[in-house]
Amino acid sequence: MAETTETVEEKQDQQNATEQGDSKTPVQPVEFSEAVDSEDTGAGGSLDLLLDMSILVTVSIGQTEIPVRQLLQIGPGSVLRLDKSIDDPVDLYLRDNKFATGNVVVVEDHFAVRIKQILGTGVDANTPKA
Repeated sequence: MAETTETVEEKQDQQNATEQGDSKTPVQPVEFSEAVDSEDTGAGGSLDLLLDMSILVTVSIGQTEIPVRQLLQIGPGSVLRLDKSIDDPVDLYLRDNKFATGNVVVVEDHFAVRIKQILGTGVDANTPKA
């Protein structure tokens, strides 16, 4: 009797699948025309748009690792000692990617960064240019 019940259920599943298959939207083939190469493939106009965009630069002066117990005890006046000394350069990031190092300076009562090195170029700001 159990086999009969399973067989009936399988037949019902097959019928449901067939009915659902019949109710689907008909598919039509699509033909695309071939792209034509044009001589004006320069990015001049779109590059101008990108050049006017702003991007967030993050400056990291250091980091530290502390136990959660100490974190929960932090309050106004607490001091966290960072891993870098005051003479070490800071790291500059674009979207979590380090791109430069520099030194913290003060300009008109605001923190600023004097770029020391742009990473990946091998050019150091202190190295005289030829």
